[in-house]
Amino acid sequence: MERLQSVAIVGVGLIGGSIGLGLRKRGLAEKIVGIGRRQVNLRIARRVGAVTNTTIDLSKGVADAELVIVCTPVGRIVQDVRTAAEHCPEGTLITDVGSAKQAIVAALDGQLPRGCRFLGSHPLAGSEKAGPSYAKPELFDGRIALITPTRNTRAEDYDLIEEFWEALGSVVIKMSAEEHDRALAMTSHLPHMAAAALVATVPETLFRLTGTGILDTTRLAAGDPKLWVQILMLNRDNVLSALEQYGAKLAALYRAIRDGDQAELEQLLTLAKKNRDALGLQWGQSALSH
Repeated sequence: MERLQSVAIVGVGLIGGSIGLGLRKRGLAEKIVGIGRRQVNLRIARRVGAVTNTTIDLSKGVADAELVIVCTPVGRIVQDVRTAAEHCPEGTLITDVGSAKQAIVAALDGQLPRGCRFLGSHPLAGSEKAGPSYAKPELFDGRIALITPTRNTRAEDYDLIEEFWEALGSVVIKMSAEEHDRALAMTSHLPHMAAAALVATVPETLFRLTGTGILDTTRLAAGDPKLWVQILMLNRDNVLSALEQYGAKLAALYRAIRDGDQAELEQLLTLAKKNRDALGLQWGQSALSH
């Protein structure tokens, strides 16, 4: 990717901060403006080196941006993109990192003023931790970045966003916003719900009797509840479908145990082990290749 003169990052938390650190580490941008609502987070972003400039005024922050990346919670992305489009240079390309895409793309695709364009993206990287103090430049190394073009997307815009994520170390996959939301409901949103339900089921009186198994299994439940409410509401239908399928598997386990059907129970657990082993192997191969 050619070096950019000015990049604006709206929302400099874990993802936005890691983007800034990655750009600076690789020398991909001369000026990186961090835009946020709280000075304390912006000061941290400056201190860790994620940005070169900061402001709480979005209109000023995007004033000379060649590329704008909106990393705010999904419930704010549409408004933040629209505000950025009103104040950035004419014809500026804007992307995001939201984990729900269909509603956002539908609201923004081909509908921005002054020749600005929106192309959605979503890096499959992150943590239950939040804030720029947890940002790291290698966060995207070897991780998938999804891009969701539409019929209105210009080839040069797609190429720029693809090069952007690849320059940060990601492996880019193209899919529609609809495909994205169906897939992420199963691979991201359902795991969070499963973790939340599990840890909510265990009474606090038994916490001292837990081991690393439940800590590992419920790690995702430590994510920001307000953020997750927004994600789940934006992708409601797909999440409900995923929960129905998950519920069917839980019901099958319940029936096998209730009926004393050891053969069925072993078959279900064997399938689970087979899939988990395959998943672990895939992640191991991915790590080795990068």
